[in-house]
Amino acid sequence: MSVQFIFITIILALFLVTGSSFARTISPEGAQVYMISPADGEVVVSPIIVRFGLKGMGVAPAGIDKPNTGHHHLLIDMASNPALDEPLPSNAKHKHFGGGQTETTVELSPGEHTLQLMLGDKNHIPHSPPVMSEVITITVK
Repeated sequence: MSVQFIFITIILALFLVTGSSFARTISPEGAQVYMISPADGEVVVSPIIVRFGLKGMGVAPAGIDKPNTGHHHLLIDMASNPALDEPLPSNAKHKHFGGGQTETTVELSPGEHTLQLMLGDKNHIPHSPPVMSEVITITVK
């Protein structure tokens, strides 16, 4: 048998044993992410400045492996939570702030919208337990 064949066999065996989910980073007890602004129920004009708050952890850019840190993801108009054992997707409803940003400006259409923050680890995977804010509802004029 070739070394390549043995290596591939070992990788496949590990994948089957561990399943398809990714390893999750443990979050410290009491860690909280929250929305500084806007406030729940607020009526706003687009574009909206969204400010992120964090307690009990630090902010580090994606790819940086530092204990008790993560980076923000903004979930917009989500009907349910994303998978907690996979990297968060990056699209119109899942905004990534892998540079360590703590605020953003978001363009939203007039009407009611929901916003939620979720911290991701160095690989964009939610922590265990997940560090996520309450869902807030805002109305855009």
